[in-house]
Amino acid sequence: MDFKKIAKEVLEIEANELLKADVSGIEKAVEIAYNTKGKVIITGVGKSGLIGSKIAATLASTGTPSFFIHPTEALHGDLGMITKDDSVIAISYSGESEELIKILPHIKRFEVPLIAMTGKKESTLAKYADVVLNIHVDKEACPLNVAPTSSTTLTLAMGDALAVCLMKKRNFTKEDFASFHPGGSLGKRLFVKVKDLMKKEFPVVDENVTLKDAIIKMTEGKLGHVLFMENNKVKALLSDGDLRRAMMSEDFNLEKAAIEFATKNPKTIKEDMLASDALQFMEEKKIQFLPVVDESGNVVGVIHLHHLVEAGIK
Repeated sequence: MDFKKIAKEVLEIEANELLKADVSGIEKAVEIAYNTKGKVIITGVGKSGLIGSKIAATLASTGTPSFFIHPTEALHGDLGMITKDDSVIAISYSGESEELIKILPHIKRFEVPLIAMTGKKESTLAKYADVVLNIHVDKEACPLNVAPTSSTTLTLAMGDALAVCLMKKRNFTKEDFASFHPGGSLGKRLFVKVKDLMKKEFPVVDENVTLKDAIIKMTEGKLGHVLFMENNKVKALLSDGDLRRAMMSEDFNLEKAAIEFATKNPKTIKEDMLASDALQFMEEKKIQFLPVVDESGNVVGVIHLHHLVEAGIK
């Protein structure tokens, strides 16, 4: 049996159904959702409910407050979660799902705008609705033409289409998206600053300390670096790289002053710099460790390249 061929056929069937979808109701659906003062509430049973949960999540994360409610739970008290300021998107391919149909009179009694996502424009659900988003398909990808496949894909895509239309209407930006996803890579890139990741405790030595004692302090600090400070300003920095170069010199002596081998006036980085910009700077300069300073140039912490990478900064 050629499973690659079967898989390809499934994808082609579903793609074709998407391409010929009827989007005539989308403008009114966008108008209803956009003008909703409360939340856009999604409801549906079975696979429609699963798709509805994803649509609600997509809307919520793209600027349209939304949540999913199961029709059965709605019949047993959760209808109280729906207010006159809300709108409802009800999903049922047949438009006749018993649990869903039972809550429609109550929704309309509150004069809540209703968007129907159904494949049957003459169904009970469609008759209750203020607008219908048509999810009719001519062919399911299932070989028996029974299991929801093309229809659920179209339902999901129609929900995405609605969400994207609303994003366009709201002029929803990358910054807006990131604010709803602070833990995601975009959120980290746009909001996490150096001060959020820097280490506030770091090894510091006096400028007269011997190389031997500086190495001991460096080892205790577990950062591979040690700072020489003066009046809260960084004067020099001794790195493990500096140490390796020192060991290669002919006059290497552990009793010598460590500052002789340190990097004088090292580069620093501002605490309010975006962590993503700091990562780019450190990679460009091939620097693994930087003192972090405030607006006055006082050292307030240190940042290691590993800190940024471990935090998922890209």
